[in-house]
Amino acid sequence: MEYTRLGRSGLTVSRLVLGTMNFGSRTSEEDSHAIMDRAHEHGINFFDTADVYGEQQGEGTTEAIIGRWFARGGGRRDRTVLGTKVFLPTGDGPNENGLSALHIRRAVDASLRRLRTDHIDLYQMHHIDRNTPWDEIWEAFSVLHRQGKVLYFGSSNFAGWHIAQAQEAARSRHFLGLVSEQSIYNLMSRWVELEVLPAAQQYGVGVIPYSPLHGGVLSGVLRKQREGGAVRSGSGLWAAAFAEQRESVEAYEKLCADLGEDPAHVGLAWLLAQDGVTGPIIGPRTAEQLDGSLRALRITLDDDTLAMLDELFPPPAPNGAKPAPEAYAW
Repeated sequence: MEYTRLGRSGLTVSRLVLGTMNFGSRTSEEDSHAIMDRAHEHGINFFDTADVYGEQQGEGTTEAIIGRWFARGGGRRDRTVLGTKVFLPTGDGPNENGLSALHIRRAVDASLRRLRTDHIDLYQMHHIDRNTPWDEIWEAFSVLHRQGKVLYFGSSNFAGWHIAQAQEAARSRHFLGLVSEQSIYNLMSRWVELEVLPAAQQYGVGVIPYSPLHGGVLSGVLRKQREGGAVRSGSGLWAAAFAEQRESVEAYEKLCADLGEDPAHVGLAWLLAQDGVTGPIIGPRTAEQLDGSLRALRITLDDDTLAMLDELFPPPAPNGAKPAPEAYAW
């Protein structure tokens, strides 16, 4: 396993992040525990979850599964850098969502109970809260930090401007601020390159891409169709992207075949090669899928291959004249 620092912090994390969204919904508890054990065997120490993952709102099913895994002992908690999230609704009440001090306090205590731990390593805002001032958010987070309930803070789905706001507000309070940002980022969705990635790099925030294969579109769907295999489908993201960029996806799969590599592994390897990326989140449904993902760490994409990938899935640039973040300038 390869390791890196999370943003400008001193925290060491694996370059593949274990996503747990499937736990309790598409993956049984027994299989979820097996996947987490296998992740540790491979040296993956960075696990990501959220208080809303699972089938039923407010139950925190996925966190509870992880908590019962920790309770089995064997150093499981000590060997895990644990990240969870707050913001999305955990109930129907008016204060059961967002980033108010009240919701943060209630949500973190509920997560700690379900996770059966005394602290969260990385507490992430699941989305920007446009109705709560940064002074309130950072005050609530600083209380959690002083209490020892949370060590580091991160964000998810933030714009570059939001990262700047958050960091300047934290700086004014002499607080470390964000150390990570989770964004959708893959070959087919590169919008974060315009401002999110540059802002994150400027402020020392590590970027953790989710949906690294764009809902499965970059996992070799055309090959699977030809072979009569199961194809992940049904999501709007998958269907729209596949319809719009079928020719590019077909050329991508051919390029991967020429390289002798699985498209899913090439997609992960491309993200690992991008400046500012800490590591992509992988969401295996089985231990065997987890095993296969490690191949991405052994793939080195040369300059010619990277250039070909840019041709198939061009980076966003409003005028095409300058790289981000100066793409808007003239």
